[in-house]
Amino acid sequence: MATQSHEPQDVKAELKKVIDGNVDKEKLKAKFDLSNFEPNAVLRGMQLTLVGAHRALQNPALFTSDHYRQAAIAVAVGIAIRLLVSLPVLGVRLVLWTISLFYSLDRVQWDDSVINGLHFIEEYVLQVPFFLMTLMRYVDPTLDNLFMRSLEWVDITYVQKHKSENPDTLRDMYYPNLKSYEAAKKQREPSQGAKKPLMAFLMRFVRKGGISLAVFSLSYVPYIGRFVLPAASFYTFNKAVGAGPATVIFGTGVFLPRRYLVVFLQTYFSSRSLMRELLEPYFARVHFDKAQKKRWFRSREGVLFGFGLGFYWLVKVPLVGVLIYGIAEASTAYLITKITEPPPPVSEAQKFVEAEQEWKNKHEFLNLSLTNLDLVRTEKTASE
Repeated sequence: MATQSHEPQDVKAELKKVIDGNVDKEKLKAKFDLSNFEPNAVLRGMQLTLVGAHRALQNPALFTSDHYRQAAIAVAVGIAIRLLVSLPVLGVRLVLWTISLFYSLDRVQWDDSVINGLHFIEEYVLQVPFFLMTLMRYVDPTLDNLFMRSLEWVDITYVQKHKSENPDTLRDMYYPNLKSYEAAKKQREPSQGAKKPLMAFLMRFVRKGGISLAVFSLSYVPYIGRFVLPAASFYTFNKAVGAGPATVIFGTGVFLPRRYLVVFLQTYFSSRSLMRELLEPYFARVHFDKAQKKRWFRSREGVLFGFGLGFYWLVKVPLVGVLIYGIAEASTAYLITKITEPPPPVSEAQKFVEAEQEWKNKHEFLNLSLTNLDLVRTEKTASE
């Protein structure tokens, strides 16, 4: 009897020994690690959308005749984008109208399905309006200049806000050194114009558009089609938030309509793409290689996603979306001062890049109230 009573414990001990010997606990823990994508970080990113926009719109330099002209151009571009996006639908409507002259379409519904399907593919699968909007960056340097002017304004307001404090305890300025990085980059690398970045952007869009269209098409394959979009969701979120949440998303996605899943996935991808484009003025000056940039984004993923998500829905507003995109770029200057350290002189750039891959004051910043967002860096500097 005593031997039998010990058998379950022996089996458990043996099983635990086998698991410990074959399962890498650190890797398993990393799979379920949500520290970079915790809800608090996403929420703080969305809060920074509003705070950053408010700070940016307080900049009097934005309300010059030059920027009014740019705003008018942005609205005109917004109208042009809507017209361009509408052309395929208008073309299909014209074809259907021609068919209706010879064959009555009153008793069928496929004509409406074709038009609605085409509009959905343009708007959500291929993200054509979003593509045309972000393409502006590579045509006109206005957004890059807007980022730098806004960064200068953030420095000015920071000094004004803390003018009663000891200057030695304040953080360093962002604008002057980042400006010097731009000059050093021009001296170090010959000018290549906008052609190379533009081609890289176009290739990214073609690749993403092709993948999106392929996944969307495969979702209509009989039997296996219903699992295609959930599987794509799992693959995407497994890399971003870990296996646990990705599994939940997969299980939920199996029962959701295809349309909702497409919108969900493309919202996630587009928010990340928007954030990448908004940060381009920063990375154009502070050079990170591919692996370093990946770690930089990974460390700040939750806040960046929240910030990008907030502006993604705003830039989708018809006609004025391009104008809001400019505000988003100006707000990104404020975001940079919250999630990075002030850049040192160019001679120390390499050490700076190595150190910046991890967000040092992340937890301290996420725990601040909205009214004290400048406090963390002041206290940090003062303690050094």
